[in-house]
Amino acid sequence: MVQLFLSEPKWNDDGDGTAAKDIFSLLNKLEPVIWKVITSNGRSEARLWLCTAISSIDSLSFQDHAELFMDFLRFKLPKRAVAAQIWQMIFEKRPRKAVPVVAKRTFILERFFEGNPGRILEWFGNVAGVGESGHRKGAKALCQYAFVNRDTCWEELEWKGKHGQSPAMVATKPHYFLDLDVLRTVENFLEYVPDFWSSDELAQSLEDGEFFSINVKFFVDCFVQLMYDEEAKDVWEIVHDFLMGEQFSLLCQHLLILLDEHELCVFLNFLRSFLPKRPKSGSGFGNRGSWLEILLSECEDMSSIDELLLVNAVISHGRQIIRFLNDEENEDEKSLVEKSLLEKYIALSSASHLAFMKDCQKTNKVAAVRLLGLLSWIFHYILLKECKTRESWESVFTENGIKFKRSCDYSFVSEENLNNRSGSDMENDRSFENGRKRKEKSRNRKRKKHHLNENCFDYLVELETTPGGQSMESGGSWMLCTDGYSSSWSKVDLPEHLSSHCFCTWMKWIFS
Repeated sequence: MVQLFLSEPKWNDDGDGTAAKDIFSLLNKLEPVIWKVITSNGRSEARLWLCTAISSIDSLSFQDHAELFMDFLRFKLPKRAVAAQIWQMIFEKRPRKAVPVVAKRTFILERFFEGNPGRILEWFGNVAGVGESGHRKGAKALCQYAFVNRDTCWEELEWKGKHGQSPAMVATKPHYFLDLDVLRTVENFLEYVPDFWSSDELAQSLEDGEFFSINVKFFVDCFVQLMYDEEAKDVWEIVHDFLMGEQFSLLCQHLLILLDEHELCVFLNFLRSFLPKRPKSGSGFGNRGSWLEILLSECEDMSSIDELLLVNAVISHGRQIIRFLNDEENEDEKSLVEKSLLEKYIALSSASHLAFMKDCQKTNKVAAVRLLGLLSWIFHYILLKECKTRESWESVFTENGIKFKRSCDYSFVSEENLNNRSGSDMENDRSFENGRKRKEKSRNRKRKKHHLNENCFDYLVELETTPGGQSMESGGSWMLCTDGYSSSWSKVDLPEHLSSHCFCTWMKWIFS
C-alpha cells in the first residue's frame, strides 16, 4: 500500500536517521536521471515550463510588476526584442496611446509614406463617391486641408482628367475628388506642403490609431528606436502606462519566452526584489506556486536557472517527465528509475520519512524544495504504477486519511467516522446533499420530459468509460477532501493531484 505521509509527524521523535540517509541517496541518484530526461531534446521546453510558473505568481501589485519590467528594459544592454513585443501589444490593444507620439514627430509619417505607393493609396485613397456620406481615413484629411488652404496648396493637387477641378466646383460636388490623382498629390505634399503633416486635419484622421495596422512592424521598429536611441520620455511613459494596465501573467506569457537563459536570470534577480516578504508562519506556503517565490527569496544570486528548471519540472510537469521516460530513446533511464531507484522506496516508513523531513529543515531552503519536489515525483510515479482499479484508489484514500465521495453517487465513504468529522466537513456534506437534491429534481424533470425509465440515467453512468477504456466500476472518479471536494478526479489525474498535495503539505511543515 502506498503511504503518502500526510499526517504531520511528531517532531520530538528521533525517527530513523539511517533510513533518512538512504532517502537522500535515492533522491541524489534520481536527480541526474530526471535532468537528463527533461533536457534530452534541449532545454527550451523546460524553460517554457519555468516561464509559465513565473507567470502564475500573483503577489505583485500592478505598480510593482510595471516597475519590474521597466527596470529590466532599462538594464544595461537594450532589450529590443522585449520592447518590440510590448509595442506590438500596444498597437493591437491600445493604439490610441501611441498616436500623440507620431502626431508630434512629423518625420515619422513622412518617412512612412515616402516612396511607398501602396501605403499612400491605402490611407489616402478612400475618397467618397456619389451617394456616400463622406471621405474616409486620410482622404478626408487630405481633402479638408486642401480646401481650407486652397490659396496656398491647391496647385499641388494632381487630377486624372484633362483639366483640374476648381475649389468652387468641389465645394458643391465633393465626389469630384474622385478625379484626384491621390498618389501624385500626396507625393507633392511630401515635397512641397510640409505643414500638412503637422495639421489638425491629419492628426484627427490618425486619432483612433487605425493607420498603425497598415504596417505594424514599421511603427514597432520606429518606437523601439525612439526608446533606446533617443531616450524619448513620452515613449517610455506610454510603455509604463501600458504595463500598469496589464495582468502580470499575460505579460510573462508574451515576453519571457523571448529571453535567453542569461536574460531570464537577470529578470529573476529583479523579480526577487519585488516579491513581498514571506510570512513567518506556514500560511503563505499552501498553494502550488509558492515554492518558486520561496526559492527566489532564498537565492542570493540567480546566476544559473538549472535548479529552477529541475524543481519546476518535477513539481508541475511530472506527467510530461513520465511521457519522456516512455520514449524509446530513454529506455535506459526508465529502467534505472524502476529497478534501481523506485524499488528502494518500498522500504520508506514513517520513521524514515520523519528523519528525512527533520534533515530537510536543517538544510538550506533551496535544497529542501528540490528534495521535496523529487520525492513528490516518486509518489506520482508509484501511484501511477500501483493503482489501477477503483478498489486500489479507495484503499489509498482510506489508508492515508483522505475522505472522499464517489462522483457518480456522491455517497460519503467511511461512514464510521461520521461522528468524528469537523464542522467544516459537515457543512461540505450538507452542501453536497443540497446539490444532489437539486440535481435529482432536474434529473426527474428530464425523465418526465423524455419519458425515460427512472433507472436509465444510473445505467448510463455505469456504462461510461474512462479515457483508459475501463468501466466506471474499475476506474471511477472521486471528489476528495484534499481540495474541499471542489473537483472530480479520475484515475488519470489522481497521481499528479495527490503528489502535488503531498508536496504542498510537506512545504507547510518545512517552512512554518
